[in-house]
Amino acid sequence: MAVHAHPDDESSKGAATMARYVAEGVEVMVVTCTGGERGDILNPAMDRPEIKADIAAVRQEEMARAREILGVRQEWLGFVDSGFPEGDPPPPLPEGCFALQPLETAAEPLVRIVREFRPHVMLTYDERGGYPHPDHVMCHRVSVEAFEAAGDPDRYVGTGDPWQPLKLYYHMTFNQERLEALHAAMEKAGLESPYGDWLKRFEDAPSPWTVTTRVPCADYFEIRDKALLAHATQIDPNGFWFKCPLDLQREAWPTEDYHLARSLVDTELPEDDLFAGVREKVCL
Repeated sequence: MAVHAHPDDESSKGAATMARYVAEGVEVMVVTCTGGERGDILNPAMDRPEIKADIAAVRQEEMARAREILGVRQEWLGFVDSGFPEGDPPPPLPEGCFALQPLETAAEPLVRIVREFRPHVMLTYDERGGYPHPDHVMCHRVSVEAFEAAGDPDRYVGTGDPWQPLKLYYHMTFNQERLEALHAAMEKAGLESPYGDWLKRFEDAPSPWTVTTRVPCADYFEIRDKALLAHATQIDPNGFWFKCPLDLQREAWPTEDYHLARSLVDTELPEDDLFAGVREKVCL
């Protein structure tokens, strides 16, 4: 189960991993916390009045196409996008948005889905949300709450029979080693790299989390990109995501990367499989 803040997050973080496991016969669920109603339109070709007027429905349609491409199941938690506050000082968050919900209110529908779907592994963001969007930070909080509470029969009574996931991972998609490898590969190929500015950010704010798990999934990068493109309001086909050729990506960095944050099974680090330790304990 991969828990994400907005539609499109599932395609930019861990999509090739999910596609690989789907191809191997694993049942995969994406949970989307909000509808992305306050997200900006980032593709100039979609920046049109009729799209803006019905952005919530458009993003639902995009999500439907992406989940079909990835071959995953998907559920909405049903909360309203908080938007990304900008300014100095930043404005207050909108009343009723996801990030302002009491933790138990926000986590209850996720606990219900965990108890129904019964995942062995959960994926989410780190404490900083991967980046400091209020919805990403809240997504982290509700994911950890659900991981820790879903197996306790005394918590969230009435949301189904208890179920305890066995491993919780944080996405490490934009880790420094990966970006350095892609940056070097593009320069070696005589291509203009889009990763220079990203690498400078690590000088100011290095990540406190290490990569523990690298999942080989290069064969599924093309599926990942098709799922990304399904989110047409968010993804410019001429933009950042597609600057690095697929063949070069497969050669320079053929994995998607994670930090193992919780584990109730024995496993040896580093890992190359999200189900390491789980396969030995249960019959998948």
